[in-house]
Parts: sequence; structure tokens; C-alpha cells
Amino acid sequence: MELWHNPRCTKSQQAKALLDERGVEYVERRYLNDAPSAEEIEAVLTALGKEPWDITRLGEPRATELGLRDAKRERASWIEALAENPILIERPILVTDDGRAAVGRPTSAIADLL
Repeated sequence: MELWHNPRCTKSQQAKALLDERGVEYVERRYLNDAPSAEEIEAVLTALGKEPWDITRLGEPRATELGLRDAKRERASWIEALAENPILIERPILVTDDGRAAVGRPTSAIADLL
């Protein structure tokens, strides 16, 4: 399993604590420093059954700078924006070894994958 984690985020901290409490083996990916590629984001979106705008943090200043709130909903361009600006990716995201994924908001969504 891989946890896309931002250690400064409370929800991300809660997801990590849940995995640790349950003794789950996982790789902690600090995605702000180790940004996922467009292909990885595409795979996660498929696993989540979501579109890129569904996991975009539109309240981030960078989203405002890019004009994403009013941007045309073109999947490829949004995925590229997320790959180039990982701060925009909702967190945490847990990706299982069998190809499932969940956004940990609420944390129970992570628990449901275990």
C-alpha cells in the first residue's frame, strides 16, 4: 500500500495513525516532495472512480492563480495541472496493492479499504 501523505495535514496525520495502529505495512509517499506523475494520477483517479476536479483543492492559492475554479473540465489538462502542482491534490490518498484507492476524508474511507 502507498499513502499519499502531507505530514502538515491533520486528516493525513489521522490516516497515518490509523494505518500504524492497525499494523498495516505501507509506503509513506510525501507527495509534495515526490510528486506523482500524470500516469500515476490517472491510475489513482480510475481506482477512485473520480475525475481530477473531484480531488483538486480549489481553495489553495495556486488553484486561484491557475484559474481552476472556472477552467474547462478537460480531464487531461486537469491531470497535468495536478502533476505539476501536487499541492492541489486532496489528501490523504491510500492506494492498495490490489488497485483500490480512497481519499481519507473522512478517515473512515481509509479504514474501509483495510
